[in-house]
Amino acid sequence: MSANHDHPHNHDHGHDHGHHHHHEGPPAPGTVDWRLNGVRVIKADQLDTNTAQTPGMNRAAAINKARVGAQKIWAGTVNIHANAKTGVHHHGALESVIYVVRGKARMRWGEKLEFVAEAEAGDFIFVPPYVPHQEINASSDETLECVLVRSDNEAVVVNLDIEPIERPETVFWVDPIHKQP
Repeated sequence: MSANHDHPHNHDHGHDHGHHHHHEGPPAPGTVDWRLNGVRVIKADQLDTNTAQTPGMNRAAAINKARVGAQKIWAGTVNIHANAKTGVHHHGALESVIYVVRGKARMRWGEKLEFVAEAEAGDFIFVPPYVPHQEINASSDETLECVLVRSDNEAVVVNLDIEPIERPETVFWVDPIHKQP
């Protein structure tokens, strides 16, 4: 867009208007009740478990549109039982972050799942867009407890026809992104 000062919507913010805004810059002072619309703390016992549950696994949403009005991110907790694995997939344009609270996670990724890394309590895992991957609970007897954050409210899963090295034959990793196959 050219800097046409006769344009009725040119507020001269000095940035591109080619994307959608909910607000044109910060709100004017006094127009927002920050007590109600400011920082939110979601206590551990206030997580929303009113989401599809799977036997042997607990998941709970902390940050989403319904709870706090989040537009661009989702966050919650997930407990994955021992030996659970996903099929091979990617998450489209989504970015995902997994923080391991307890247990051990194994990640496999690549065109042939040729790469592998493990993460344990205190570690972060970042999954970029479109990366073919598989998540695995690397423990045969310990629940894997994680915090999951994704860069959009919509879950995106594209299942891939790649034979995994570790087949999810018995127990599936199911969480707010990965549904039961």
